[in-house]
Amino acid sequence: MGYVDTSVLAAYYCPEPLSGAAQKAIRKLKTPSISSLVEVEFHSAIALKVRTGECEIAVANRIVAQFRLHTKDGYYRILPLHTREYELARDWIARFSTPLRTLDALHLATAFSHDLTLLTADKRLAQSARHLGLKGRLIS
Repeated sequence: MGYVDTSVLAAYYCPEPLSGAAQKAIRKLKTPSISSLVEVEFHSAIALKVRTGECEIAVANRIVAQFRLHTKDGYYRILPLHTREYELARDWIARFSTPLRTLDALHLATAFSHDLTLLTADKRLAQSARHLGLKGRLIS
């Protein structure tokens, strides 16, 4: 079981150098897990691609529609964030021993709370997971 963070999910749906590795990693999972936070961040990532001219609006609309169809059809197990995840994220950040940022800490806490391996393309996040003794896999 794995928790797919936004960096891998965006590469899964959008053509980029990491797409092949992201698609392979996600397809290996019986039921990929994401959080409600990933849903919001995914839309933000697509909006950024539109704003920077990396993706046309029509293509972005198709990507978002495909993602929403997948979520509606149960392709992903969507995990909510609860007080426990916020407290874990806060406590890990308060150790001052990792470069964890708020949202990355929440992704890590969600994966940890559900005993899932975090799949990420973010090297700093993967390093933070290792530093904290948590399950993480860098997709590259």
